[in-house]
Amino acid sequence: MTLRVLVVEDDPVAAGAHALYVGRVPGFTVAATVHSRAEAVRALEEEAPVDLILLDLYLPDGNGLDLLRSLRAAGHTQDVFAVTSARDLAVIREGVSLGVVQHVLKPFTFRTLSDRLLRYRDFRTAAEEHGEAVNQDEVDRALSVLRAAPASSALPKGLSAPTLASVTAHLREAASRGLTASETATALGVNRITARRYLEHLVSTGDADRRQRYGQVGRPEHHYVWRGPRPGATSGS
Repeated sequence: MTLRVLVVEDDPVAAGAHALYVGRVPGFTVAATVHSRAEAVRALEEEAPVDLILLDLYLPDGNGLDLLRSLRAAGHTQDVFAVTSARDLAVIREGVSLGVVQHVLKPFTFRTLSDRLLRYRDFRTAAEEHGEAVNQDEVDRALSVLRAAPASSALPKGLSAPTLASVTAHLREAASRGLTASETATALGVNRITARRYLEHLVSTGDADRRQRYGQVGRPEHHYVWRGPRPGATSGS
């Protein structure tokens, strides 16, 4: 079973990253990537069936929940992951009432989204294979697959979110050229060991690749390359 995902995100760079993440998760493919409410409606009308919508709640031509409300009124039943920086519990509650099955807070890593997508895939697979629950325990087990708390996304001890954001920004700017720990340390004004810890964290979350690059004296040095789209890149549908 391959689940088709519609990515709705107004920022082209973020949209490209989200689409890239989705495409790396087994069992998922990107049906289309759009940047507005109007484009989302058009994509749902024109594209092949969509199973899941990754929905930004702040769009240039309307609120994401308003879009979802109109989609429900029009008979669209796709499940939705709300992708947002909103932490208002009233907004989260409203989303749940409209069929949002997961809220993914920005910024997030590949591991965070991957974990939720895989749980959703398992939920869909179980629903299609079993069809009907025999008792309450089976209902609870099915829902627990979807709702179970994922592994903690907290940063390892000693790492800070602001510094990680700076390292991420520099690595993205470097694009395919990439950076070494020494280059990162010089750019950010930190020591090389600290820079390497942040770069290795990005490797562990699936956001960067580690390669070997040989210096002038022939000694290999770790070289880190961002796996997502570089700033300014656009993504088509």
